Amino acid sequence: MALATTGAISFSQIQTEFGGGNPISLNEYYAGGVYTRAGTSGINGVVPGSGAISMSSFYGTEKLNVSARVIFGYGNAASYFSLTNLVSNTGVVAGDTAGVGTARNNLAAAGYGGDKAIFGYGYNVSFFSLTNRVSNTGVVAGDTAGVGSVRTQLAAAGYGGDKAIFGYGLNAANFSLTNLVSNTGVVAGDTAGVGTARYGLAAAGYGGDKAIFGYGGTPTLVSITNRVSNTGVVAGDTAGVGTARIRPDAAGYGGDKAIFGYGDSASAAYVSMTNLVSNTGVVAGDTTGVGTARSNPAAAGYGGDKAIFGYGTAASYFSLTNLVSNTGVVAGDTAGVGTARQGLAAATFG
Repeated sequence: MALATTGAISFSQIQTEFGGGNPISLNEYYAGGVYTRAGTSGINGVVPGSGAISMSSFYGTEKLNVSARVIFGYGNAASYFSLTNLVSNTGVVAGDTAGVGTARNNLAAAGYGGDKAIFGYGYNVSFFSLTNRVSNTGVVAGDTAGVGSVRTQLAAAGYGGDKAIFGYGLNAANFSLTNLVSNTGVVAGDTAGVGTARYGLAAAGYGGDKAIFGYGGTPTLVSITNRVSNTGVVAGDTAGVGTARIRPDAAGYGGDKAIFGYGDSASAAYVSMTNLVSNTGVVAGDTTGVGTARSNPAAAGYGGDKAIFGYGTAASYFSLTNLVSNTGVVAGDTAGVGTARQGLAAATFG
Protein backbone atom coordinates (compact mmCIF):
# COMPACT_ATOMS: atom_id res chain seq x y z
CA MET A 1 0.00 0.00 0.00
CA ALA A 2 1.34 3.42 -0.93
CA LEU A 3 2.99 5.53 1.75
CA ALA A 4 1.32 8.74 2.88
CA THR A 5 1.45 11.78 0.61
CA THR A 6 1.48 14.33 3.44
CA GLY A 7 2.52 14.49 7.09
CA ALA A 8 5.16 12.44 8.81
CA ILE A 9 6.63 9.24 7.38
CA SER A 10 8.64 7.02 9.71
CA PHE A 11 11.61 4.77 9.01
CA SER A 12 9.51 1.80 10.09
CA GLN A 13 6.82 2.65 7.52
CA ILE A 14 9.42 2.76 4.74
CA GLN A 15 10.86 -0.53 5.98
CA THR A 16 7.41 -2.16 6.08
CA GLU A 17 6.73 -1.10 2.49
CA PHE A 18 10.11 -1.84 0.90
CA GLY A 19 11.73 -4.38 3.24
CA GLY A 20 15.00 -4.30 5.13
CA GLY A 21 16.25 -4.85 8.67
CA ASN A 22 17.43 -2.94 11.70
CA PRO A 23 19.26 -0.68 12.20
CA ILE A 24 17.66 1.39 9.42
CA SER A 25 19.52 3.86 7.23
CA LEU A 26 17.82 5.95 4.57
CA ASN A 27 20.77 5.26 2.27
CA GLU A 28 19.57 1.64 2.07
CA TYR A 29 16.60 2.84 0.05
CA TYR A 30 18.27 4.50 -2.91
CA ALA A 31 16.39 3.57 -6.09
CA GLY A 32 18.14 0.76 -7.90
CA GLY A 33 19.47 -0.68 -4.67
CA VAL A 34 18.57 -3.79 -2.73
CA TYR A 35 15.13 -2.68 -1.58
CA THR A 36 13.87 0.08 -3.88
CA ARG A 37 13.43 -0.70 -7.56
CA ALA A 38 14.90 1.74 -10.09
CA GLY A 39 12.22 4.12 -11.31
CA THR A 40 10.18 4.00 -8.10
CA SER A 41 8.44 7.35 -7.80
CA GLY A 42 5.91 9.24 -5.72
CA ILE A 43 4.39 12.69 -5.63
CA ASN A 44 7.86 14.28 -5.48
CA GLY A 45 9.14 12.40 -8.50
CA VAL A 46 11.56 9.51 -8.84
CA VAL A 47 13.31 8.34 -5.67
CA PRO A 48 17.01 9.28 -6.03
CA GLY A 49 19.53 6.60 -6.91
CA SER A 50 22.36 8.54 -5.26
CA GLY A 51 23.10 11.88 -3.61
CA ALA A 52 20.53 13.77 -1.55
CA ILE A 53 17.62 11.69 -0.29
CA SER A 54 15.04 12.53 2.37
CA MET A 55 11.88 11.17 3.92
CA SER A 56 9.85 13.36 1.56
CA SER A 57 11.37 11.43 -1.35
CA PHE A 58 9.04 8.61 -0.33
CA TYR A 59 5.73 10.48 -0.26
CA GLY A 60 3.21 8.40 -2.25
CA THR A 61 5.69 5.63 -3.10
CA GLU A 62 5.04 1.93 -2.92
CA LYS A 63 6.92 -1.25 -3.65
CA LEU A 64 6.25 -2.32 -7.22
CA ASN A 65 4.47 -5.64 -7.50
CA VAL A 66 6.52 -7.22 -10.29
CA SER A 67 4.29 -10.31 -10.23
CA ALA A 68 1.13 -8.33 -11.04
CA ARG A 69 -0.91 -9.76 -13.92
CA VAL A 70 -3.95 -8.70 -15.94
CA ILE A 71 -7.32 -10.23 -16.72
CA PHE A 72 -9.36 -9.26 -19.79
CA GLY A 73 -12.98 -10.32 -19.53
CA TYR A 74 -16.46 -10.28 -21.04
CA GLY A 75 -17.37 -8.16 -24.11
CA ASN A 76 -19.17 -8.87 -27.36
CA ALA A 77 -18.79 -9.49 -31.08
CA ALA A 78 -21.58 -11.41 -32.82
CA SER A 79 -22.75 -12.42 -29.34
CA TYR A 80 -22.09 -11.54 -25.70
CA PHE A 81 -19.24 -13.22 -23.83
CA SER A 82 -18.19 -14.00 -20.27
CA LEU A 83 -14.87 -15.59 -21.27
CA THR A 84 -11.57 -14.21 -19.96
CA ASN A 85 -7.93 -14.00 -21.01
CA LEU A 86 -5.11 -13.85 -18.47
CA VAL A 87 -1.96 -11.83 -19.10
CA SER A 88 1.37 -12.76 -17.51
CA ASN A 89 3.59 -10.36 -15.59
CA THR A 90 5.63 -10.02 -18.78
CA GLY A 91 2.65 -9.02 -20.92
CA VAL A 92 1.96 -12.34 -22.66
CA VAL A 93 -1.75 -12.95 -23.30
CA ALA A 94 -3.16 -16.45 -22.82
CA GLY A 95 -5.97 -18.08 -24.77
CA ASP A 96 -9.63 -18.04 -23.76
CA THR A 97 -10.76 -19.28 -20.36
CA ALA A 98 -14.36 -20.48 -20.28
CA GLY A 99 -16.74 -17.78 -19.12
CA VAL A 100 -18.17 -17.46 -15.62
CA GLY A 101 -21.15 -15.31 -14.74
CA THR A 102 -23.54 -13.35 -16.91
CA ALA A 103 -22.25 -12.62 -20.41
CA ARG A 104 -22.34 -8.88 -21.08
CA ASN A 105 -20.51 -5.94 -22.61
CA ASN A 106 -19.60 -2.35 -21.76
CA LEU A 107 -18.89 -3.19 -18.13
CA ALA A 108 -15.95 -1.95 -16.04
CA ALA A 109 -13.25 -3.55 -13.88
CA ALA A 110 -10.65 -2.57 -11.30
CA GLY A 111 -8.24 -4.08 -8.83
CA TYR A 112 -8.98 -4.17 -5.08
CA GLY A 113 -7.55 -5.65 -1.91
CA GLY A 114 -3.99 -5.34 -3.15
CA ASP A 115 -4.12 -8.45 -5.34
CA LYS A 116 -7.69 -9.13 -6.50
CA ALA A 117 -10.06 -7.61 -9.06
CA ILE A 118 -13.74 -7.05 -9.72
CA PHE A 119 -15.89 -6.81 -12.88
CA GLY A 120 -19.15 -4.92 -12.59
CA TYR A 121 -22.26 -3.59 -14.30
CA GLY A 122 -22.76 -3.82 -18.09
CA TYR A 123 -25.41 -4.71 -20.64
CA ASN A 124 -26.96 -7.70 -22.39
CA VAL A 125 -30.53 -6.97 -23.51
CA SER A 126 -31.00 -5.26 -20.13
CA PHE A 127 -28.76 -3.20 -17.84
CA PHE A 128 -26.93 -4.76 -14.89
CA SER A 129 -25.34 -3.82 -11.58
CA LEU A 130 -24.14 -7.34 -10.74
CA THR A 131 -20.44 -7.98 -10.10
CA ASN A 132 -17.93 -10.81 -10.43
CA ARG A 133 -14.90 -10.97 -8.17
CA VAL A 134 -11.53 -12.26 -9.33
CA SER A 135 -9.20 -14.09 -6.95
CA ASN A 136 -5.48 -13.38 -6.66
CA THR A 137 -4.89 -16.33 -8.99
CA GLY A 138 -7.24 -15.01 -11.69
CA VAL A 139 -10.23 -17.23 -10.99
CA VAL A 140 -13.55 -15.48 -11.69
CA ALA A 141 -16.44 -16.08 -9.29
CA GLY A 142 -20.10 -16.30 -10.19
CA ASP A 143 -22.47 -13.36 -10.13
CA THR A 144 -22.90 -11.29 -6.97
CA ALA A 145 -26.25 -9.54 -6.74
CA GLY A 146 -26.11 -5.99 -8.03
CA VAL A 147 -25.76 -2.90 -5.86
CA GLY A 148 -26.45 0.60 -7.07
CA SER A 149 -27.96 1.91 -10.28
CA VAL A 150 -27.92 -0.49 -13.23
CA ARG A 151 -25.93 0.98 -16.10
CA THR A 152 -23.43 0.46 -18.89
CA GLN A 153 -20.49 2.29 -20.50
CA LEU A 154 -19.11 3.29 -17.08
CA ALA A 155 -15.49 3.18 -15.88
CA ALA A 156 -13.61 1.92 -12.82
CA ALA A 157 -10.23 2.29 -11.14
CA GLY A 158 -8.42 1.50 -7.93
CA TYR A 159 -7.82 4.12 -5.24
CA GLY A 160 -6.55 4.32 -1.66
CA GLY A 161 -4.07 1.50 -2.20
CA ASP A 162 -6.61 -1.33 -1.88
CA LYS A 163 -10.07 -0.09 -2.83
CA ALA A 164 -11.90 0.66 -6.08
CA ILE A 165 -14.53 2.96 -7.56
CA PHE A 166 -17.09 2.50 -10.34
CA GLY A 167 -18.39 5.73 -11.85
CA TYR A 168 -20.53 7.43 -14.47
CA GLY A 169 -22.29 5.50 -17.29
CA LEU A 170 -25.83 5.41 -18.67
CA ASN A 171 -29.08 3.54 -19.03
CA ALA A 172 -32.10 5.73 -19.87
CA ALA A 173 -30.03 8.77 -18.89
CA ASN A 174 -26.40 9.72 -18.29
CA PHE A 175 -24.94 9.37 -14.79
CA SER A 176 -22.18 10.95 -12.75
CA LEU A 177 -22.87 8.85 -9.64
CA THR A 178 -20.24 6.50 -8.23
CA ASN A 179 -20.07 3.28 -6.23
CA LEU A 180 -17.14 2.59 -3.91
CA VAL A 181 -15.69 -0.89 -3.46
CA SER A 182 -14.15 -1.90 -0.13
CA ASN A 183 -10.85 -3.73 0.22
CA THR A 184 -12.87 -6.95 0.56
CA GLY A 185 -14.75 -6.41 -2.71
CA VAL A 186 -18.04 -5.19 -1.25
CA VAL A 187 -19.78 -2.63 -3.48
CA ALA A 188 -21.53 0.28 -1.76
CA GLY A 189 -24.72 1.99 -2.86
CA ASP A 190 -24.82 5.05 -5.07
CA THR A 191 -22.91 8.19 -4.12
CA ALA A 192 -24.38 11.37 -5.55
CA GLY A 193 -22.76 12.37 -8.81
CA VAL A 194 -20.04 14.97 -9.20
CA GLY A 195 -19.03 16.51 -12.51
CA THR A 196 -20.51 16.14 -15.96
CA ALA A 197 -22.76 13.10 -16.38
CA ARG A 198 -21.44 11.04 -19.27
CA TYR A 199 -20.76 7.60 -20.68
CA GLY A 200 -18.07 5.85 -22.69
CA LEU A 201 -15.28 7.26 -20.53
CA ALA A 202 -12.21 5.60 -18.99
CA ALA A 203 -10.47 5.59 -15.60
CA ALA A 204 -7.13 4.64 -14.04
CA GLY A 205 -5.16 5.02 -10.85
CA TYR A 206 -2.31 7.50 -10.46
CA GLY A 207 -0.06 8.89 -7.74
CA GLY A 208 0.01 5.62 -5.83
CA ASP A 209 -3.42 6.01 -4.23
CA LYS A 210 -5.64 8.25 -6.35
CA ALA A 211 -7.66 7.83 -9.55
CA ILE A 212 -8.86 9.82 -12.54
CA PHE A 213 -11.92 9.55 -14.81
CA GLY A 214 -11.62 11.09 -18.26
CA TYR A 215 -13.14 11.66 -21.69
CA GLY A 216 -16.54 10.27 -22.79
CA GLY A 217 -19.77 11.53 -24.33
CA THR A 218 -22.85 13.44 -23.18
CA PRO A 219 -23.47 12.60 -26.16
CA THR A 220 -21.23 15.54 -27.17
CA LEU A 221 -17.67 14.22 -27.01
CA VAL A 222 -15.57 15.66 -24.17
CA SER A 223 -12.01 15.50 -22.84
CA ILE A 224 -12.78 16.68 -19.31
CA THR A 225 -11.41 14.75 -16.34
CA ASN A 226 -12.42 14.20 -12.71
CA ARG A 227 -9.82 13.29 -10.10
CA VAL A 228 -10.55 10.96 -7.19
CA SER A 229 -8.85 11.45 -3.83
CA ASN A 230 -7.25 8.64 -1.83
CA THR A 231 -10.48 8.48 0.18
CA GLY A 232 -12.70 8.04 -2.88
CA VAL A 233 -13.99 11.61 -3.12
CA VAL A 234 -14.59 12.72 -6.71
CA ALA A 235 -13.68 16.29 -7.67
CA GLY A 236 -15.50 18.52 -10.12
CA ASP A 237 -14.60 18.80 -13.78
CA THR A 238 -11.09 19.72 -14.88
CA ALA A 239 -10.98 21.38 -18.29
CA GLY A 240 -10.29 18.92 -21.06
CA VAL A 241 -6.87 18.29 -22.57
CA GLY A 242 -6.31 16.47 -25.83
CA THR A 243 -8.75 15.23 -28.43
CA ALA A 244 -12.29 14.74 -27.15
CA ARG A 245 -13.38 11.17 -27.72
CA ILE A 246 -15.55 8.32 -26.56
CA ARG A 247 -14.76 4.75 -25.57
CA PRO A 248 -11.01 4.98 -24.95
CA ASP A 249 -9.52 3.06 -22.05
CA ALA A 250 -6.87 3.84 -19.47
CA ALA A 251 -4.34 2.13 -17.22
CA GLY A 252 -1.63 2.91 -14.72
CA TYR A 253 2.05 2.67 -15.67
CA GLY A 254 5.43 3.62 -14.22
CA GLY A 255 4.28 2.87 -10.69
CA ASP A 256 2.37 6.12 -10.24
CA LYS A 257 1.28 7.51 -13.61
CA ALA A 258 -1.53 6.73 -16.06
CA ILE A 259 -2.29 6.67 -19.76
CA PHE A 260 -5.52 7.17 -21.74
CA GLY A 261 -5.53 5.68 -25.21
CA TYR A 262 -7.48 4.88 -28.36
CA GLY A 263 -11.21 5.60 -28.79
CA ASP A 264 -13.59 7.19 -31.29
CA SER A 265 -13.34 10.93 -31.96
CA ALA A 266 -16.44 11.08 -34.22
CA SER A 267 -18.75 8.67 -35.96
CA ALA A 268 -16.42 5.82 -37.01
CA ALA A 269 -13.37 8.10 -36.66
CA TYR A 270 -11.20 5.65 -34.75
CA VAL A 271 -7.98 6.89 -33.15
CA SER A 272 -4.84 5.39 -31.58
CA MET A 273 -3.55 8.55 -29.89
CA THR A 274 -2.68 8.54 -26.19
CA ASN A 275 -2.57 11.06 -23.35
CA LEU A 276 -0.18 10.59 -20.44
CA VAL A 277 -1.15 11.51 -16.88
CA SER A 278 1.51 12.65 -14.41
CA ASN A 279 1.77 11.40 -10.84
CA THR A 280 -0.10 14.54 -9.76
CA GLY A 281 -3.02 13.91 -12.12
CA VAL A 282 -2.10 16.40 -14.86
CA VAL A 283 -3.14 15.19 -18.32
CA ALA A 284 -0.78 15.91 -21.22
CA GLY A 285 -1.72 16.71 -24.79
CA ASP A 286 -2.07 14.12 -27.53
CA THR A 287 0.78 11.74 -28.31
CA THR A 288 0.71 10.47 -31.87
CA GLY A 289 -1.02 7.11 -32.03
CA VAL A 290 0.77 3.78 -32.32
CA GLY A 291 -0.89 0.59 -33.43
CA THR A 292 -4.31 -0.06 -34.92
CA ALA A 293 -6.81 2.74 -34.37
CA ARG A 294 -9.85 1.36 -32.60
CA SER A 295 -12.61 1.96 -30.09
CA ASN A 296 -13.77 0.14 -26.97
CA PRO A 297 -10.55 -1.72 -26.06
CA ALA A 298 -9.62 -2.54 -22.47
CA ALA A 299 -6.45 -1.73 -20.54
CA ALA A 300 -4.71 -2.48 -17.25
CA GLY A 301 -1.30 -2.46 -15.62
CA TYR A 302 1.02 -5.48 -15.34
CA GLY A 303 4.47 -6.26 -13.96
CA GLY A 304 4.30 -3.44 -11.43
CA ASP A 305 5.04 -0.59 -13.83
CA LYS A 306 3.87 -1.43 -17.35
CA ALA A 307 0.47 -1.60 -19.06
CA ILE A 308 -1.39 -3.26 -21.91
CA PHE A 309 -4.23 -2.18 -24.23
CA GLY A 310 -6.12 -5.00 -25.91
CA TYR A 311 -9.00 -5.97 -28.14
CA GLY A 312 -11.54 -3.40 -29.46
CA THR A 313 -13.33 -2.62 -32.69
CA ALA A 314 -13.12 -0.55 -35.86
CA ALA A 315 -14.34 -2.04 -39.14
CA SER A 316 -14.00 -5.44 -37.46
CA TYR A 317 -13.33 -6.89 -34.02
CA PHE A 318 -9.79 -7.30 -32.73
CA SER A 319 -7.83 -9.43 -30.28
CA LEU A 320 -4.51 -7.66 -30.88
CA THR A 321 -2.69 -5.91 -28.04
CA ASN A 322 -0.29 -3.02 -27.50
CA LEU A 323 2.19 -3.03 -24.62
CA VAL A 324 3.08 0.16 -22.74
CA SER A 325 6.57 0.58 -21.26
CA ASN A 326 7.29 1.94 -17.78
CA THR A 327 7.92 5.31 -19.41
CA GLY A 328 4.57 5.40 -21.19
CA VAL A 329 5.77 4.45 -24.67
CA VAL A 330 3.21 2.40 -26.60
CA ALA A 331 4.50 -0.45 -28.77
CA GLY A 332 3.12 -1.56 -32.11
CA ASP A 333 0.52 -4.27 -32.50
CA THR A 334 1.10 -7.73 -31.06
CA ALA A 335 -0.81 -10.46 -32.89
CA GLY A 336 -4.14 -11.24 -31.28
CA VAL A 337 -4.74 -14.10 -28.87
CA GLY A 338 -8.18 -15.30 -27.89
CA THR A 339 -11.61 -14.30 -29.14
CA ALA A 340 -11.77 -10.95 -30.93
CA ARG A 341 -14.25 -8.66 -29.23
CA GLN A 342 -15.02 -5.15 -27.96
CA GLY A 343 -16.75 -3.65 -24.95
CA LEU A 344 -14.76 -5.83 -22.55
CA ALA A 345 -12.97 -4.73 -19.37
CA ALA A 346 -9.58 -5.39 -17.78
CA ALA A 347 -7.99 -5.15 -14.36
CA THR A 348 -4.77 -5.93 -12.52
CA PHE A 349 -4.63 -8.84 -10.07
CA GLY A 350 -1.99 -10.89 -8.29
